[in-house]
Amino acid sequence: MSVARFRPSTVHGTVEAPPSKSYTHRFILAAHLSGRPSRVRGPLVSADTLRTARAIRQLGSSVELGRGVWRISPGSASGLRRTRVVDCGESGTTLRLLTAAAALGNGRYRFVGSGRLPHRPMRPLLDALGNLGATIARGRSSEVLPFEIRGPIHGGTVDLPVDQSSQFTSALLFALPTVHPGSTVRAAGTPVSEPYVRATLAVIRERGVRVGALWNGFRIPGDQRYQAVDAVVPGDASSAAYLWAAAAVTGGKASVRGVPTWWPQADLAVLDLLRAYGAEVSRTAGAVTVQGDARRPFRVLLTDSPDLFPLAGVLAAAAPGRSYLLGAPHAAAKESDRRLGTIRLVRAMGARATEAGAGLAVDGVARPKPLRLRGARDHRIVMSAAVAAIAADGPSWIADASSVDKSFPGFFRALGDLAVEVAVR
Repeated sequence: MSVARFRPSTVHGTVEAPPSKSYTHRFILAAHLSGRPSRVRGPLVSADTLRTARAIRQLGSSVELGRGVWRISPGSASGLRRTRVVDCGESGTTLRLLTAAAALGNGRYRFVGSGRLPHRPMRPLLDALGNLGATIARGRSSEVLPFEIRGPIHGGTVDLPVDQSSQFTSALLFALPTVHPGSTVRAAGTPVSEPYVRATLAVIRERGVRVGALWNGFRIPGDQRYQAVDAVVPGDASSAAYLWAAAAVTGGKASVRGVPTWWPQADLAVLDLLRAYGAEVSRTAGAVTVQGDARRPFRVLLTDSPDLFPLAGVLAAAAPGRSYLLGAPHAAAKESDRRLGTIRLVRAMGARATEAGAGLAVDGVARPKPLRLRGARDHRIVMSAAVAAIAADGPSWIADASSVDKSFPGFFRALGDLAVEVAVR
């Protein structure tokens, strides 16, 4: 078990943002669907993205994982008699996006996963694919995984619940343009995490695929082909959020380079949150800089950016007064129950957290307590806890530090580059 040990620190320095996990997943799938060899430059090498790269091989593509460049040569596994196993590990993005891609051909695929993935929402996507012609064999238990799926699917009209995950929509937006005839996806319920759908649209439109927006969904012309594009993965706002927040909560200053504004990223919302918190946010041509000042209570709606929920909880716990974390009920169905994990983390800091309607009220403190945290095993809880530890009133330690490898393997090194006193063993 890896343990990260911290001393209170004031953040200072400049670092490069790691590559985006969300866009690495999407660029891999777009390359697979293009039918021609292409490259993904500067991919994030993490537990989740490697799952997608290896799973794409099961769908028939050749993937060469070179240093700094991943080469994908599209192929098809359709028509094979044996069932191919697609192991998604703990990656929900891998599971959702590749399930729809697997249903494009007539190969048989058995999807499996580990950790909390078998319990995460999946049924709306499977029902939609079944209505479009896929044959799906599900287990007898209450768990979603394992299941087997076989296509090919055809175009059509589906009503898709969108109040549990945006990835159901993204999965269909990737797959349906390639089938016949055209399709209509009608959204049912209140959508969550919409910026991730915008990210999907940005990727597929860059590859020449047309999708029309409706007031309640999307109209997708059929029989389209993806263009092969050599993609450069942008810097990740989701990972940078922890570095910016560390500056805000310690009264320090952190500049993060390489996070562009032209690619949609849900967690760029953290910059507005940090402004409300009292930090100064400035942008130059190459970097976004956050300088901490006052730590003020705030009210934030997190439905579009649920991954920020634990981090917002830490910021609130370190701000004297009452803050409100609103929305994002789907945060409870991530790699862990992040609403419950946030409550535990806030209380470990010596602050108070209580349910407030559909949200969370946090009564923060001026001097957060040192952390003694074990059992988190969720990368976003662990990284949020690290921000809390830097601002704590004394040395802290966090177990299960290797959980960050899921999305930000260089996290503790980046903190060190920002003058944080941290040691991982």
